[in-house]
Amino acid sequence: MKRFWKEVTLEDNGIALDGKPVRTPGRAPLILPTAALADAVADEWRAVGETIDPRAMPLTGLANAAIDTIAPDPAKFAAGLAAYGESDLLYYRAELPEPLVERQRAAWDPLLDWARRRYDVHFETAAGVMHRAQPPATIARLAEAVAAQDAFHLAGLSHVVTVSGSLVAALALGEGAVDADTVWHAAQVDEDWQAEQWGEDDLATQARDAHHADFLAGARFLSLL
Repeated sequence: MKRFWKEVTLEDNGIALDGKPVRTPGRAPLILPTAALADAVADEWRAVGETIDPRAMPLTGLANAAIDTIAPDPAKFAAGLAAYGESDLLYYRAELPEPLVERQRAAWDPLLDWARRRYDVHFETAAGVMHRAQPPATIARLAEAVAAQDAFHLAGLSHVVTVSGSLVAALALGEGAVDADTVWHAAQVDEDWQAEQWGEDDLATQARDAHHADFLAGARFLSLL
């Protein structure tokens, strides 16, 4: 679609193009929960060139998802997201080599320690990739924490969780316990190690850059709520 508007304005945290309210793909008004997020979404519309490129408007996309996809049944969406707590990246550790073991410990243990204090839970960690069941009380508590989020927070968390593979890290980021760089570094420990040992090809670099962009969009979305 080509750009058809000249002016982008805000009214009660809603986006308007030449005075006409913007609607989501589901035809709901695009109204944001905070002034900060409304300003950022409006800036995406102001930055549109001759044609609309949804890839350049990640905050708008997340807002659309929150309104159209998540808000109608947030409990169902939260349950799907909470399932990541059963096989979180942070639970599964390398046995060797020792430098990688130490990197994982340094990046991942503080996040698990935060969750232990925050939610009064216990985690089972394991060497290797074979599934290790977590205590039912831990799974239930993490699910409660996710279910307590509103549709917009769930939208932002979904990007962070799916890219990082860690529900625990995403919750820490959402609550402001850590910053986005800390979570991204934790999510990339294994990939960084492999790249250092064997190098990184162009396709892997492109995929990593795309994942990083998705991650940053989710993190920024959360920070504006």
